[in-house]
Amino acid sequence: MSADPQPPKPLRRVLVANRGEIAVRIIRACRELGLETLQVYSEADRESLAVRMADHAVCIGPARSTQSYLNAERIVSAALVHGADAIHPGYGFLSENPNFAALCEQEGVTFVGPSARVISLMGDKAMARRMADEAGVPTTPGSRGTVADADAALDVARRLGYPVLLKAAAGGGGRGMRVVHEESELAARFADASREAKAAFNDGSIYVEKYLTEVRHIEIQVLSDGERVLHLGERDCSIQRRNQKLLEESPSPVLDPGLRERIGEAAVRLCRHVGYTSAGTIECILDQRSGEFYFMEMNTRVQVEHPVSECVTGIDIVKQQLRIAQGLALDIDQSAVRWSGHAIECRINAEDPAQGFAPHPGRIDELHLPGGPGIRVDTHVYAGYRVPPYYDSLLAKVIAWGATRDEALARMRRALAEMRVGGLKTTLSFHEQLLRDERFRSGDVHTRFVEEVFLK
Repeated sequence: MSADPQPPKPLRRVLVANRGEIAVRIIRACRELGLETLQVYSEADRESLAVRMADHAVCIGPARSTQSYLNAERIVSAALVHGADAIHPGYGFLSENPNFAALCEQEGVTFVGPSARVISLMGDKAMARRMADEAGVPTTPGSRGTVADADAALDVARRLGYPVLLKAAAGGGGRGMRVVHEESELAARFADASREAKAAFNDGSIYVEKYLTEVRHIEIQVLSDGERVLHLGERDCSIQRRNQKLLEESPSPVLDPGLRERIGEAAVRLCRHVGYTSAGTIECILDQRSGEFYFMEMNTRVQVEHPVSECVTGIDIVKQQLRIAQGLALDIDQSAVRWSGHAIECRINAEDPAQGFAPHPGRIDELHLPGGPGIRVDTHVYAGYRVPPYYDSLLAKVIAWGATRDEALARMRRALAEMRVGGLKTTLSFHEQLLRDERFRSGDVHTRFVEEVFLK
């Protein structure tokens, strides 16, 4: 499948259609490229750091995201009224909404990401599996597309054998996903998954996969300008809680050079097959027993954890997104990509680990961010900032780079010990405990590791 054409289109002003640390990250990339920024914000984010940093800012609605950050018409109208040439969606919200991308295209505003066609194609997880099959990329044994109802799911489950995984075709972040261990559970779990998917994505379609245990979550960062496609290596995202990532690292502690090359080549092949442009991520699971990897889904946007790839490659992924959006060719090729050292990212959330990671919004009375050799912090918070209760609880991403994994771990432990967030409960204590765990330090983990070891 050929890539969608990207004619040269110089940009002057970029609307940032997001909030929090990713909005700050985009503003910084724009500033380095000499681009003006227009930050849209809800009434709850009036005092946000992104609003303070941007060249221009405009309120687009009340705190409720459906009336602000999820309101495509208001965002595009703000771009047109305030002279923005492009919209960068960040992650979450409308970043993988094909209708939003199509509206931008219709109104002549550059969408910083792939085309609406590709977002739609890869956003449907059942269709994405089909694309992977066509491209010769291994997929987890499962149904061919979505299943019509619980009876059809039952037929697939009997063929695969239990346990199986029910997954929302339009899902993400663990929503619309249920593990079924025996036949008597399937009908109720199917109804639950479909209902949750319908509420979250307005699409209750479900497909079925074999549920593999003790797997690792491996993802490949890709960049494409429509002609040249390259990968920036893998990230290991196996430290999760309820399918929500908590810590990511690059490279994976368990991939050998041969397997790394195979997964990278598969990711590039899939991107070429669907005509992908911009930055994206191919997510896979690695069966540690067989050593085989399987395509899981594609994220057609920048990822929360992109900094670890930037740290080990020296490539600014957000700036590359903005270059590609202007129709510019990638200024690097695969042979020029070099990996150096090891990087680890800890997500510091406003959550209380002692209370089941319950959200803990409120005012930050004191803030001290770590620094020193090899430490990067991506954040949008400051002392006196009030964390609103309406959105994601992410406060900061602490990234540690070292020449070796051991050095990166030592630097991360130092950074977490230095960090202070007064007035809120945060996940700092969880990460400090995790980094002391011998199994984690040795790399002996899987996607259920946190539940088995820390959440018994």
